[in-house]
Amino acid sequence: MKNLIDYYSAFDEWGRLDREPIEFIVNMHHILAHLPQQARVLDNGAGPGKYAVALAKKGFRLTLTDLTPRLVETAELKAREEGVSDRFDGFHARDARDLNGLEEGSFDASLMLGPLYHLQQEEDRDLAVRELHRVTRPGGLVFVAFMPRTSFLRKSLAQPDAWKPNHTAEGLNRFMASGAFDHADEGRFTGAYYFEVDTIEPFMEARGFESLKMVASSSVAGTMTPEQWAYWREQGDDEFAAVVSHLIGVSDDRHILGLSPHILYIGRRRS
Repeated sequence: MKNLIDYYSAFDEWGRLDREPIEFIVNMHHILAHLPQQARVLDNGAGPGKYAVALAKKGFRLTLTDLTPRLVETAELKAREEGVSDRFDGFHARDARDLNGLEEGSFDASLMLGPLYHLQQEEDRDLAVRELHRVTRPGGLVFVAFMPRTSFLRKSLAQPDAWKPNHTAEGLNRFMASGAFDHADEGRFTGAYYFEVDTIEPFMEARGFESLKMVASSSVAGTMTPEQWAYWREQGDDEFAAVVSHLIGVSDDRHILGLSPHILYIGRRRS
């Protein structure tokens, strides 16, 4: 996992969610629509804590974990800067496959919005989901991010030189068969795994969850350029808010799931 830690130690994940705001806005809408009031929430694989800090501001109690120690430190700093550090029960450097120190059934809801698509081996994905199941109480909710294979196929076709080895038919053949991607260029996006959309719910259900909903996190706006967004922002706050409302409104249309760079799975732990 060293490559993963090295990559995210240097990458501005907080800034990515600022640059791609619809993913954050859509996900937060659906998370808040499902969370019970005063829930104890685990943000597992939280990165720099953007979701955790936002949920703390809404009054939830948070525990935060991430594999990368620098991101855990960043999250703790952000919580202090935003005046919500008292809403956190802990900041921990943990591997999603082994949440050592977190007790069984501790949380009313658990987020895992990153780890799963960095685990290329099925046994590792299995461990991570089973750990999520362990620490979430029976009947508790989980919010899990997946990256769909079809969306990355589209990205590879549109920007082949940016996503080597998917710049050749041979590379695409290997990717579509396995779902695994390792960038050929040093220091680029680290090893990842992309799910076929219709396997996500069976994968989670086989590991003890009831599926409630799947959401296209970027809705239909996943390929919009900064220039295209600028047009709508320049129309004023009311116009932009109307656009965002439409994007949220169609985000759980199952027909667009495979077009979004990320999918948010919402499920409930069976007892």
